[in-house]
Amino acid sequence: MAHAHPDLTKNQALVFGKLSDASGPLTAYALLDDLREKGFRAPLQVYRALDKLVDYGLVHRLESLNAFVACRHKGCADHKTAAFAICETCGNVQEFSPDRAIEDLLKWTKEQEFRLSRTTIELRGLCKSCSASQQA
Repeated sequence: MAHAHPDLTKNQALVFGKLSDASGPLTAYALLDDLREKGFRAPLQVYRALDKLVDYGLVHRLESLNAFVACRHKGCADHKTAAFAICETCGNVQEFSPDRAIEDLLKWTKEQEFRLSRTTIELRGLCKSCSASQQA
């Protein structure tokens, strides 16, 4: 089950619980369908909860999939950067910390005097398992 966060509203806790228990990313509409029995009636309810969960660092938005995942990276709430490897065959999503790439990006933003607010890195391809099954 999901890790509790003391400041979550009922709706935020329900959305976070669904994402934490999910085996992969979920769209807002999939969350809405899953949570109708819990009183969710409109997409806006889901989006409000998701926005706050993203702000808290508990959930990440995968831009290329227009979907959301619960954070699986310890201490991620302290980071403004998230990185994911997304398998285009099975849909598996792995969250990771690309420290060296982040250092290079931060150096560039400093040199350009660019005020960075958030970074999401998404790698698309085949996971080890899918890659191996295609070579077999």
